[in-house]
This record gives sequence, C-alpha cells and structure tokens, in this order.
Amino acid sequence: MRATLAGALGLDVALLQSGMGGVAGAELACAVSEAGAAGCVGGYKLVGDALSAVLGRLTAGTERPVGVNLIPEVVGPDELDRQVAQVLDETPQRVHLSFFGMPEDAVLDRVVAAGRGLVVQVGSVEDGTHAAGRGAVVVAQGTEAGGHLLGTARRDDLVSALRDRLPDACLVASGGIGSPGEAERALAAGADGVLLGTAFVVAHESRAHSRFKAAVTAADEADTVITDVYEIGWPGRRHRVLATAVTADPGQPKNFIGRTVVEGKPYLVPRFSSAVPTEATSGRIEEMAMYCGRSCGDVSEQLSAADVVAAFARVLPGAETVKNQTRMESNVSR
Repeated sequence: MRATLAGALGLDVALLQSGMGGVAGAELACAVSEAGAAGCVGGYKLVGDALSAVLGRLTAGTERPVGVNLIPEVVGPDELDRQVAQVLDETPQRVHLSFFGMPEDAVLDRVVAAGRGLVVQVGSVEDGTHAAGRGAVVVAQGTEAGGHLLGTARRDDLVSALRDRLPDACLVASGGIGSPGEAERALAAGADGVLLGTAFVVAHESRAHSRFKAAVTAADEADTVITDVYEIGWPGRRHRVLATAVTADPGQPKNFIGRTVVEGKPYLVPRFSSAVPTEATSGRIEEMAMYCGRSCGDVSEQLSAADVVAAFARVLPGAETVKNQTRMESNVSR
C-alpha cells in the first residue's frame, strides 16, 4: 500500500515547512504545526545549551507533530550524533527528525529504532531510493528551490523518476511551489505532498529580516540566481538566492558587513557568509544571502503561517484522505 504523508507524520495537511536555519525558529514551526501541517525548526549548527533552548520552545509551543531539521554536511558525524542524541533525549515522540542531505545509515537507523518520524531531503534518485529503504519520507528537491541545492534535476522530473522507482514510498516535492496550482502539478508528477520554504520566509512568524521579506515579496523568478558565492560556513554547495551586488561581483573582499545574534551569542557577519539576515541582524542586509526559490513570483504578500497552510490545504491530501482510504481498504478486505 502506498504510504501517505499525513499518515506517516500524523498531519491534517500533507505539507511540510522547510527547516531553514535562522529563519525557521520555534515560533514559525509551532504556528505551522498548529495549522495542521508539519512545522520544522532549523537546527543548523546548534548543539548543547543553544539547541536545548530551541527544543524547549518548540515542545512548549505545540502539542502537534513538529520537526527538527539537521544538516549532516555542515556539522560532521560527531556533532550530528550529539544533535540527534539531544533531539531524541529532550523531545517527545511527536517530534520528527528531518535531514537536509544524507546522513550515515547508522543515524537513519537510530531515528527509526527510536520510533521517530524520519524525513530526508535529497537531490537524486539514488539518494532518494536509499533513504526510502531506511524508512524515510523522501523530499525530492528540484533546482527551482531556494537555498542550497542537493542535485541538478528539476522538481517534477525528480519526483516522477522516484515514483517510478518507488511506487509505494512517501514522496514530497520541493522547489518552486508558491501557489496551490503549482502544488497540484507536483502531485500530478507523483508527489504525496509538498515542502514549502520561500512562502514561509515571508510569514509573519518567520525570523527573516524585514528587508529580506520585502525583497522576496517584490521579486519574481528572474530575480533569483544559482551561485556558490555564499560559502563561508557552508562551502561546496550551490545555492539559489536573490541576485545581489555580491552575486554580481564575487571578487569583493571578505570584509565584515554586519552583526547578528544566535541564541544570545553575538557574531560578526562577513561578506559571502552563508548565514541569512534575521530580525537579529544589522548591517548591509542587501548584500547578505537571501535564499529564495523560483516560487517568489507567486509569493507577493506577507501572511500568517496559518493562512499559508490554509491556502494549500484545499488541494493537498490530509487526514480525511487517510481515513477514507483506510475505510475503503477495510471494506474491500471483508
């Protein structure tokens, strides 16, 4: 039987919110989950007390299913192991783990053995097949997506190829989805649900800087570029961002252009940093990494997270779909 996203994670709406580091704090994640979808806080490089503080706010803010996003390639296996241990030790079963890129099999097996929901975002058929084989919900990221890119395939091509390979797996489409109509196209390609990033960057509960939000709502897809210039802190990975003076002239010096605060700790922000400008950031915001997908042409206003979820809920499968499918299968088996 083909798995469903709502059934796998206990959702009312088959929609995942991208766990964007810096932008996706507990307030956004909880608001998305309270609306019936799956919110997700960005774990990024947080560990120890800083991660505990985020997890505490996350679990206090909602009783609904919600997730924590971790990025294996930016922390390495030892730090990832610490992060995973903290999430498993400090949160209830309703908190799932989401990985951006493939961790080692032992990590995936540990999450599944703990009875937690497991989500893995991939950019290739090979990685998607491997993740599904370890029990994961597979997010197929196309090059239309904002942020760091895991592969070279367009969204619907990757979804279709994965569906052909994995007829019973739970597949989620990511990249360029800014409208219900685009979500319907992703479902037609074989997805069971969608993951949204850019639409939530501009949500009221997002921690993105106000100038970042304004730039996204004013942009269309032609204003985004794929580049590798924002590499300090996350080297070796292409990313889609809004075009800036930095993407236009990558030969500029790596001077400090701003300041930010992460969980109470101040940091200087150099030009070419991979860090996004948040509400705690000051300086040359217009030169910083403003990750943005091609969906920005359909994202023209700042809404609440609940309003974003509601706009997509009418075209996405949800809990009622799962109930009806179960009822039909029960009737057939009699």
